[in-house]
Amino acid sequence: MKRQVETTVEFLKEAGIDAPQIGIVLGTGLGALAEEIEVEKEVSYEDIPNFPVSTVEFHKGKLIYGTINGVKVLAMNGRFHFYEGYSMAEVVFPIRVMKFLGIEQLLISNAAGNMNLSWKKGQLMMITDHINLQPDNPLRGNGAAEFGPLFVDMSAPYDESINKGLQEAAAENNIPLHTGTYVSVAGPNLETKAEYRFLRAAGADVVGMSTVPEIIAANQLELPVSAISVLTDDCDPDNLQAVNIEEIIAIAKTAEQDLIKIFKSYIATQVK
Repeated sequence: MKRQVETTVEFLKEAGIDAPQIGIVLGTGLGALAEEIEVEKEVSYEDIPNFPVSTVEFHKGKLIYGTINGVKVLAMNGRFHFYEGYSMAEVVFPIRVMKFLGIEQLLISNAAGNMNLSWKKGQLMMITDHINLQPDNPLRGNGAAEFGPLFVDMSAPYDESINKGLQEAAAENNIPLHTGTYVSVAGPNLETKAEYRFLRAAGADVVGMSTVPEIIAANQLELPVSAISVLTDDCDPDNLQAVNIEEIIAIAKTAEQDLIKIFKSYIATQVK
């Protein structure tokens, strides 16, 4: 696995991707940040050796290299999910590649269902903790130990310094930014009323189908990471409505404007 990562890194360096400072993972319906990048290089996933190919309709499937506010960034416009049929090693493969390319920190976004009834869809939540209900782990299996310790401490998986910077960026832009716990499930089906009650009782504020594998991989690599969820639908088990995926994507795209402002403002503070 490490040799595959090294081969991919060599290819991307030869393609002109050199010393990015910040890695960004753009979640479902959250690709507009890519338009804020002063692009130097775009590479389709299908053209990258060893890279998986995104199969989700709303994911572009491109690696974008360039600058935001003078900072070199490398953005994944489209991520990979366990429910697409990939192994966890494949899901986190791009995170390992970005680390070996030189990124110093990682920003992750996702679309999530809101189970906290004091919040509303269209708002943002910075993840401060998570519950992992995915059926596999990126640190399991042959080759995972090549990237760091297997028994990774997860007492504080989300970097406090980045979190503080994101909160300051939100305040500067007058954007409400909740904090809370994300629960990651396998998907791709949405949850039943009973499952929402169960997950809320377990301590989760929002639910999604991604992010946690990348967080685990980043912590193994000792890569500082933070994540923000866009709340795309209200998951009130007592008033549960049938899911409309098009509406979820539309809400994600609207709320993404606030996410972009936060990320851009934070990135501007990271100029060296």
